[in-house]
Parts: sequence; structure tokens; C-alpha cells
Amino acid sequence: MISRGRLIMLEFLKVSAACGKRLARDRNGNFAIATAIMLPVLILAGGGAVDASSAYFERSKIQGRLDAAVLAAAGQSDSTKRYATAAGFMPVISAGTDEKPLVLTNNSDGSVTGTYIYTMPNSFLGIVGIDNFKLVVTATAMATNKSGGETVSGGAACIHVLANTSQAVLINSGANVKSEKCGVDVLSASNPAFIMNAGAKIETPRFCVKGTNYIKNGGTLSNLKTGCPAANDPYAGAFAEPTLPSKCETSGVPNGSTFTLKPGMHCDVTFNGSPKITFLPGLHIIKGRMIINSGATVNAEGVTFYFPDVYSEIRANGGLTFNASAPTSGPYGGILMYEATSSASNNSNKQQYIFNGSVGETLSGIIYLPNRNVTYNSKTNQTSRINMVVNTMIMNSSNWNIEPYEGGSSSTQPGSSSGSSAVRLIN
Repeated sequence: MISRGRLIMLEFLKVSAACGKRLARDRNGNFAIATAIMLPVLILAGGGAVDASSAYFERSKIQGRLDAAVLAAAGQSDSTKRYATAAGFMPVISAGTDEKPLVLTNNSDGSVTGTYIYTMPNSFLGIVGIDNFKLVVTATAMATNKSGGETVSGGAACIHVLANTSQAVLINSGANVKSEKCGVDVLSASNPAFIMNAGAKIETPRFCVKGTNYIKNGGTLSNLKTGCPAANDPYAGAFAEPTLPSKCETSGVPNGSTFTLKPGMHCDVTFNGSPKITFLPGLHIIKGRMIINSGATVNAEGVTFYFPDVYSEIRANGGLTFNASAPTSGPYGGILMYEATSSASNNSNKQQYIFNGSVGETLSGIIYLPNRNVTYNSKTNQTSRINMVVNTMIMNSSNWNIEPYEGGSSSTQPGSSSGSSAVRLIN
């Protein structure tokens, strides 16, 4: 494939060749002399633009890798291991060289700053003695305490409900949630912060609500704490958002009953019948709604699902069997599902995300949907090792066995060693 820079240069050379032909035919001495003087300058200028464009795109690539590197390093509690952690994200240095382009600094405020210096060779400017561009890229990340420095007893939260609205959590009859280690944190201080109806059972080591007003019409709710220092969003700003590909890997209504999906972008896809779908390991961008109809079996091991806007989702209908786990390393290590949060329009336009009825779901990883009002519908049977962030939550008839996610890379875990920190980019 020809790079963008080379395409630009080819077009420029075509123009230069046309000028040269005109020079050969021209009998006017003034034009010939002027063209002879200007042509090398124009060629050099075009080549310089190609080199500068290539350097810009290379710098963008390195910036993304360095961001991931310092996030991983800041999440590493052992400072002696931070350099090796960060270096694993950066380009491999040729054997036999003493060059160390990565510099990692542990700052006094607890943050970690990475600086990466890369020499980008030039293809054209070398003829005037400019052999390369020196690219200097920096990034800083910090690990922060999830609950603002306050310690809450009864186990760390692995479910975070962020909305400060009335009825931020609604627990209806038939909801059955059980956990030994996973707490629920509700940031709402509105009236009522949550409503629980009869016939529901929530057995978790803590149910921490920032507000003090709620409605409980019956049911069992273990370890409720009101006026509690519920944790803020533990992953705010922590996850890099990928650039969307120019084309869709999958779209429309594919024929067949068995599908193997490569990493890439899947756009407004509907799988009919009772399909068997395998997502190969890697990043799968879901653009628009992916509908998976009743009776489907879905396997997604080592996969990250990314939703670029609030209208994108996986909507699975009843009778689903869904097994999914996040990658354990790399830039998306630990992330099972997440959405774009850099857009103000996304953040101000919360939308529903529905987990429909299932035969069985086994999920492992971080599910980061802070702009979604999540609903668990008719007899969702889920066994999860997750850390989940949502805007609001409705639990209808569901059986949910949940424990905290503890695998994956240190860059995306709220501190597997301390159990109370998250990392974010600050520069």
C-alpha cells in the first residue's frame, strides 16, 4: 500500500514533470531561466512537505503508545517495575544498540511522566543536509484514590452508578444479585436516590449510597450504608479512544448461521436465526446497533468492544449464551466494553443500554458505560467478574452472581495491590 506521503509526492512530481516538458518546448529565454531556477526549489518544497507529513503521523502514533505506557506505569505500585512496564508499550529498539529513547520520571506528587525521543529519517530533505526530524513526545499519568482519600469498609465497589438523579437505581421484583467481594456505589444524593421493590434480593458486602433518602418497598438489601462516601468515576480519562477505520469490516444482514468476525469496525449489523458468532481477539468497534437475535451463542475471548457514540450498542435478544473476556495485556488490557467520553454531545445525551434475557452470560473485564442507563431485563442469568461504571441502573428479573475483576493490565485496574486506586492522564 502506498503511504499518504508518497501519494502526495507522486502528484507533485507529475506537476513538476509537466513543468519540465513545458521548459523543453519553450523558446522564451526568460521563462526558461525562471523555471530552471524555481524547479529545484519547488521539488525540495514538495519533498519537505512529504517528510513533515510523515513525521506528524509518526508522532501521533508514538503519542498514543506513550499515553498507554505511562497509564500502565502509573498503575504499577512497585516503582522499580514501572520502566519495564512502560517500555513494553513502546517500539522495540534494535539489538546491539545502547540507545534508550524512553525516559520515565517518578514525580513528587506521585504522578509518572514519560518522555520518548525518536529520530525520524527524512526521505527528501537530506539533500539539503536535514537528515532527520527529532520527535519529542511526553505524557503524564497519575494514580488516584477511588474514593477521594476516604476508606469505605465492606469491600471495594465494582459497580459504580454515577448519576445524581432521583431513582438512579431501580431494583424490581425478581432481581437477585449476590457477591462476596463486590460492593455497589451510588453517587446520587437526590430524593429518592434509589427504589427497591418487594421480591428482590441484593446480597453484597456493601451498598453505599451518597444520599440519605430512598424508598424500600420490601425485599432483602444487605449492608446498606447511606450518607456514604461513594466513589467517583474510577476510570475518568483513563482510556484512549481509537481512531475509527475508514471502512466497515461487517455491515447489513450477513447470510449464514456461523460467523467469525475479525477485529475492526462493525456497522449496523443484524444476525438473524440462532447464529453462532465468534469475535476474534482484538478491538471490535461497534458502530450503530449490532442486533443478535434469539438463541444465539457468542464467544469473545480476549476482546474489547468499543462504542464510538451513545447510539452504538450490542442488542442481544432472548435465549442468549454469551461468553466474553477482556485482553489481559496491551493497550486495551482489562477492558471488555467501553464508550467514547471525549465528546460533549455524547456526555450530555445519555441513552439506554439493555442486557436482555439470556440462558447464561459469563463476562470478565471492565465495562465502562458512564453515558448509559443500563437495564437488566427478563431473566438475565449472568456470572461476572467485572468492574462496571454506568449512569443509572434498572434491575428487573435477573440472576446475577458478580465478583470484582482482578485480571488484566495494571493500567486499567483500580489498583490490584491496593484495591483503591485508578489511573488517568493529566498531561
